[in-house]
Amino acid sequence: MDIATLIGIIIGIICILVPIFSGGTAKTFYDVPSIFLVVGGGLASTLISYRLKEILKIMKVVGKAFSSKEFEIESTIKLLVDLSQKARREGLLALEAEEENIEDDFIKRSLQLIVDGVEPEIIKDSLDVELENMIARHEKGQGLFKNMGALFPAWGMIGTLVGLINLLKSLDNPDSVGPAMALALVTTLYGALLAHFICNPIANKLSIKSKEEVQQKEMIIEGILSIQAGENPRIMEHKLKTFLSAEQRAIYESKNGTNDQQGQSNNENYNERENRKEAKGKNRKGGRAIGNVVGQ
Repeated sequence: MDIATLIGIIIGIICILVPIFSGGTAKTFYDVPSIFLVVGGGLASTLISYRLKEILKIMKVVGKAFSSKEFEIESTIKLLVDLSQKARREGLLALEAEEENIEDDFIKRSLQLIVDGVEPEIIKDSLDVELENMIARHEKGQGLFKNMGALFPAWGMIGTLVGLINLLKSLDNPDSVGPAMALALVTTLYGALLAHFICNPIANKLSIKSKEEVQQKEMIIEGILSIQAGENPRIMEHKLKTFLSAEQRAIYESKNGTNDQQGQSNNENYNERENRKEAKGKNRKGGRAIGNVVGQ
C-alpha cells in the first residue's frame, strides 16, 4: 500500500476518534438506521446512475489508488534510447527481436506497428486514439467516486430531515428532544465522512495516477515516432528528458550519464575515426608515389 495513503487513513481515524471520546462515548455516534439510510441510499443512487457491469469493472481497479507502484519513467526513456540505437545500427526490422524482452504492452504494440511498416501518421493516430480511450476509462472510475462523494452527503441531509420530522412529532416530550436531535445530525456526519474521508480522496488519487500514466504514454509515443523517423538517439533522449522533473532528470543522468559526457565521448570517437581515415589516405598516397618511382 502507498505509504501516504496508509498515513492518511491512520491520521484520519485518530482525528475522528479523539473528539468522539473526549466529548462522550462511541455509542452516541452509532445509529443503525442512520447508517442504513446513508450507505444504502448512496449505493442505490450509484446503481441508478451507472450500469452494474461498469461498477464492477471500476471496483477492480480501485486497488491502484492504494498501490505503491510508481511508473518508472526514467527506465522507459533508457529503453527507448536503447531501441533507437539498435534501430540505427541494424534497421527497424531488428526491433522485432526485442519485443519478447519488453513488459510494457503499449511499447510492444507500438514497435509492432513500426516493424510492420505502418506510416508515421497512422501510427500516431492509432496510439492517440488508444490514449484517449484510456483517459475515458480512467475518467469513468474517477467520476464514480466523485459522484458517490456528492451523493452520500445528500443522503445524510435526507436522513437529518427525516430525523427532524420525527423530532417535531415529539415536541410534547422535552426529554426526548435532545437525543432525537443528536440522532438527526448523525446522518449528516456519516454522509460527510463517507464523502470526504473515502470517496473524494480515492477519486483524487486515481486522477493523479491517471495523469502520471498519460504522461508516460505521451512520452512513449514521442519516442516511437522518433525511432521510426531515424532520429539521432541523443536528440531523442534530450527530447524525452523534457518529460522529467528536475529531480527525475538528475536521477536519470546519474545512472546513464549526462548529455555533455555522451557528446564528448561521441566527438572523441568521431575524431578518432576521422584520424584513422586520414592516416589510411596518406598511406595510400605514399604507396602510389613509391609505385610510380619504381615504375620510372
